[in-house]
Amino acid sequence: MKKYILCIFSLITLAACNVTKKVPEGSYLLNKAGISSDVKGIGASELRPFLRQRPNASIPIVGKWKLHMYNIPDNDSTWLNRQLLKYGDPPVLYNEQLAVISAEQIRMHLNNKGYLNAEVDTTLEKKDKKANLFFQVTGNEPYRIRSFRDTIRSADTTIHKILSDSKRLDIIREGDIFDLSVLEQDRERMTTTLRNRGYYNFLKDNFYFLADTTVGNHQVDVTLALNNPTDTTLHKQYNIGKVTVINGVDARLLEDSTRANRLDTVQYRGLQIISEKDRFLLPQSVYYNIFLRPGRLYSDRIVERTYSSLNGMGPVNQTAINLTPVVRNDSNFLDSRITLFPGNLHYMQFGVDGTNSAGDLGVASNLTYEHRNFLKGGETFRVRLNAAYEFIRATDSLDLLDNSYYEYGAEVFLSVPQLLFPWMIKQLKDQPSASTEFSAGINFQKRPEYLRQFFNLSSRFQWSSLEWKLLNVLEPVGITYVRMPWKSKRFIDLYLSEDASPILRYSYDEQLIVRSTYNVTFTNYNRISRGNMPVIPFRIRSGIELAGWLPRIVTGLGGGKQNNEGIEEFFGLQYAEYVKGDFDIAPMIAFGDKNTLAAHFAVGMAYPYGNSTVLPFEKRYYGGGANSVRGWSTRTLGPGTFSRDSTGHDFGRRVGDVKLDFSVEYRRKLTRLFEMAAFVDAGNIWTIKDYVEQPGGLFSWDKFYKELAVSYGLGIRFDLNFLLIRVDGGMKAHNPALPEGSRWTIFRPEFRRDFAFHFAIGYPF
Repeated sequence: MKKYILCIFSLITLAACNVTKKVPEGSYLLNKAGISSDVKGIGASELRPFLRQRPNASIPIVGKWKLHMYNIPDNDSTWLNRQLLKYGDPPVLYNEQLAVISAEQIRMHLNNKGYLNAEVDTTLEKKDKKANLFFQVTGNEPYRIRSFRDTIRSADTTIHKILSDSKRLDIIREGDIFDLSVLEQDRERMTTTLRNRGYYNFLKDNFYFLADTTVGNHQVDVTLALNNPTDTTLHKQYNIGKVTVINGVDARLLEDSTRANRLDTVQYRGLQIISEKDRFLLPQSVYYNIFLRPGRLYSDRIVERTYSSLNGMGPVNQTAINLTPVVRNDSNFLDSRITLFPGNLHYMQFGVDGTNSAGDLGVASNLTYEHRNFLKGGETFRVRLNAAYEFIRATDSLDLLDNSYYEYGAEVFLSVPQLLFPWMIKQLKDQPSASTEFSAGINFQKRPEYLRQFFNLSSRFQWSSLEWKLLNVLEPVGITYVRMPWKSKRFIDLYLSEDASPILRYSYDEQLIVRSTYNVTFTNYNRISRGNMPVIPFRIRSGIELAGWLPRIVTGLGGGKQNNEGIEEFFGLQYAEYVKGDFDIAPMIAFGDKNTLAAHFAVGMAYPYGNSTVLPFEKRYYGGGANSVRGWSTRTLGPGTFSRDSTGHDFGRRVGDVKLDFSVEYRRKLTRLFEMAAFVDAGNIWTIKDYVEQPGGLFSWDKFYKELAVSYGLGIRFDLNFLLIRVDGGMKAHNPALPEGSRWTIFRPEFRRDFAFHFAIGYPF
């Protein structure tokens, strides 16, 4: 196989010398197609899609690699030749007619953007059977809006009031460029507004614009009008009428009148639900996930919410909604028929993964069983078993007899597809994609240094709002109990003795964590229904976690006691107290269909108080890794200027209470499969208190910016549609762990010291 790859690479290199090998005589290879524009805001990336002929695909260094592949064989006599011809691209030959069409398409696009006098000149250079084509775009003075008015009030006063109240008639203003795309977008927005206010049959074609370009020098008068109804059902508002739900009933059973006795029809809060005797879903579960309810004003939004909520239920494979307009008592209604198609209720998965934790290789496996309609209400019940084994490299700091690590555990999970939040259910019960989740788990970690056990209980409420732009996750009470029943003598002497390392002793002490958390995620575009993507889409995440408040209340009322060290205990267990907050934002700007600039900023801080001198180890931040500053491997950065030389060993000390991350990444799509990236990362972690065991780790406002780690690098991504595989290589540019004066390693790099390789799944942000 290696020989074949080497042979192909060699042949491509040779073929690169003659890209015109298969260009017929009298024809020219379209070598380049460049665009130059003097129009502000309309550059080559926006105009390139209008080219009707583009050169063969090219990537740096290799050049037109698919054309090279195609040029290698002279015939298809062998299997290898046929593969090269199949996956290679034939030469793109210059076509004068397509060049003329391309210029006209560019000019028409500029006309639509308000440049009605735009000019597109073409220049052609021919040499050595190659043609370089250039388009010079001159926009000239654009046409601007002189006046804008609408005549909707005279056609339909109700529609005019709705659009006026929702500010949808504020489309363009005097002095704006006459941009047809702006008018089209607002026509769609007005239609969406009306369809969400009961106008079921309304189409955007009911609106039209009249433009008069003869009123002055490069000026336009624009009038918005409404088409007169041609059908009595147009321009009418509808309410939801009868709602019939086919609750997982086989279509053949519905059509067979002789088996009607097997059906059960119930009326539940205005819904007619038809089920078999053995119901697929309980009526209350159906009701809380359907938003088309009798008497409600129709809107596209409630249809989308219904689809989203029903299809999000585990046992539902597919949902069909049919709406029928009817007139009753001179009022317009939409009768709804909602059909639920059952899916597989039982699901089992077994997985085996290879692991690599900072160079330590291992294997992990998991077994999952899931029942997706556990209590007939669309509940998901899941049992997950997991186990992992890892070979640990021997180190000088620990004299280990058994250099291995293994972990095993189990989790039980139940999700109910509606909110069961007693004091907020009236306000939130109609929210789409709502769920209540409960979980319990146990996990054992056995290292050569210790045996650690984790016990978890949690409840969680999740719901979406603002048309799915805002995702809320509330965990009223989560309980984690951590204990370490066995520790090696060497581990105790090095890390857990009072004199050697109190910070780690506090981190690894047996303790109880009783926490409450709230996390919110906001995106400025609708993730469920279709809509126009904003110019700069972004995602914001924020969360807060408070631990120890419930035990503190109980102990304050006399329900606990202090131990010999003066620490409060809850049911005889020491409990942690801390507050933790996180915020991150990730905007993204696309330049055409191939280039993207993505950025990420994240900050987090945690503060231990009361019972806790230091945060539990699992709650502290770490720096470096595939999703952080990529010039460092995972858990090798910080805190602050802390270095291995400070203490002689750094196991467990590369953690902190403050985290700052900032990244900028340029991504370029090479093909459908490959994407290249260049990035710059900056950040670090710090401690909130001056711990003796972490010298140089304390956060300080007057010097933290001097302690930011900076890295740069390149990456390649393999986009498999269902999975994105990412490979990044980062180099340290500024290393705060080095002595002052030698931290800017970008000027004197050492590959072995400064390079970090990362293999990951998905984008870093």
